[in-house]
Amino acid sequence: MANSGVTNYDTIMGRMVVDQFLCTETEVRHCIEEKKTHSPEDPITLEQLLLDKQFVTNTQIKRLRDLIRESKDVSSQIPGYKILGKLGSGAMAVVYKAKQVSLDRTVAIKVLPKKFVQKSDYVERFYKEGRLAAKMNHNNIVQAIDVGEVGGLYYFVMEYVEGKTLHDDLAKGKIFNEDEAIDLILQLVSALGHAHAMGLVHRDVKPKNIMINKNDIVKLADMGLARETSDIKAAKNEKGKAFGTPYYIAPEQIRGLMDIDGRADIYALGATLFHMVTGRVPFEASTPSEVMKKHLKESLTPPDHINTALTAGISEVVEVMMAKNRDERYRNMEDVMGDLKAVRNGQPPLLARQKFNVESFEELEEGMVIDEPSIGREKTYSEEWATRYRVGVIILGGLSAVLALIILFLMMK
Repeated sequence: MANSGVTNYDTIMGRMVVDQFLCTETEVRHCIEEKKTHSPEDPITLEQLLLDKQFVTNTQIKRLRDLIRESKDVSSQIPGYKILGKLGSGAMAVVYKAKQVSLDRTVAIKVLPKKFVQKSDYVERFYKEGRLAAKMNHNNIVQAIDVGEVGGLYYFVMEYVEGKTLHDDLAKGKIFNEDEAIDLILQLVSALGHAHAMGLVHRDVKPKNIMINKNDIVKLADMGLARETSDIKAAKNEKGKAFGTPYYIAPEQIRGLMDIDGRADIYALGATLFHMVTGRVPFEASTPSEVMKKHLKESLTPPDHINTALTAGISEVVEVMMAKNRDERYRNMEDVMGDLKAVRNGQPPLLARQKFNVESFEELEEGMVIDEPSIGREKTYSEEWATRYRVGVIILGGLSAVLALIILFLMMK
């Protein structure tokens, strides 16, 4: 005689395989219906059915068992939340998808691994991330909901973002067109501008920390390396240490300078924009240390030299954002926003262009030769692009002519 034979474990396993995108709800239901046809004398587990039909592998089942065990541990310890699945894990935390029972809403819960619980500095950093995130209230920043500790388990509850990370797209080889990239980056400019106004520097802007929901709303995540600009104690403790991600880290972070400010985030955001529109990171090497050396010493290849479909304008903006000397970058996110909006509207980035013109003139004064741009490149700003290299010559030539006339006039007197 057929019986339901469906246990709570089967229900959890069925939900997990769907949440982890290992198979569809239809496939799970099919297996559950087949399980019901087995008699108590000839039982079969949902796991075995999923394996028999090759919907999952043995390795995936083992991973799901571990996840279910971990989820039960977390669910039993954090009151008011029901764990729905595991979203991901890294060296410093495990993130779960959960339901906040009281408000019937989906949230994400970051949990500090047990191996770090006995280390006070890790616990303090974990709490600090929650406190700093809670200071901010911006549509493009993942909202902090709660942070706490129960029975030795440290957790941080935050807004759940249904979608993907920017890294997911880039890992698949996507190259963003210019307008799409600017539209996404402008949201991050707004988010970081808010953080900077609150006295915070993110210090780890990168594609993995940039989430995009189904409505193309960008959410900046992970304040784990964020620092208050007024926190002198933290600055002294971190002096000489490089905090950040090698592919996107600013030169001053590599040097471990104490007075890191918002211009470090401008550099990292510029590196991210570079990656989006070229399909590659700004500097590549076989080891993280070699990558960071290139951030310090190697000249940046202009993005439009790699992707010739780009305008000169966006290339100029990226080059100023990623200037190795932070004093040569944009002063703040408001300036970045102004130039990016101009480029998006088909206009030249005036602040970036002013910086290029000044640099060209200073180089000419030192006797340096400026290479002309490649001939035949079709660009929205092609004539103005060339002008930024020639302006120094024109000014210098004009000053020389005026000086010659003055000398001639004096001699005639």
